[in-house]
Amino acid sequence: MKILYWGGQGKAEEWTESAKSTANAAHDKACDMAGDSQGQAQRSKEENAGFLQQTGEQMVNMAQGAIDGMKNTLGMNDKK
Repeated sequence: MKILYWGGQGKAEEWTESAKSTANAAHDKACDMAGDSQGQAQRSKEENAGFLQQTGEQMVNMAQGAIDGMKNTLGMNDKK
């Protein structure tokens, strides 16, 4: 009877180790995916910041062009 008991215990330990191994693999995969997501989020953030800066610069240039156009129309241009 002792042989069956030890045999069952060995099988239970084998299953436990298998479950731990599977859980660790799933944990590692989740961490890898989270790291990838963080990297993608950082890249998107940097791209958006660059886009907003470029858009802001374009708006400043357009506004300056409009001001210069109005000065020309009103004869207020600094040309001498």
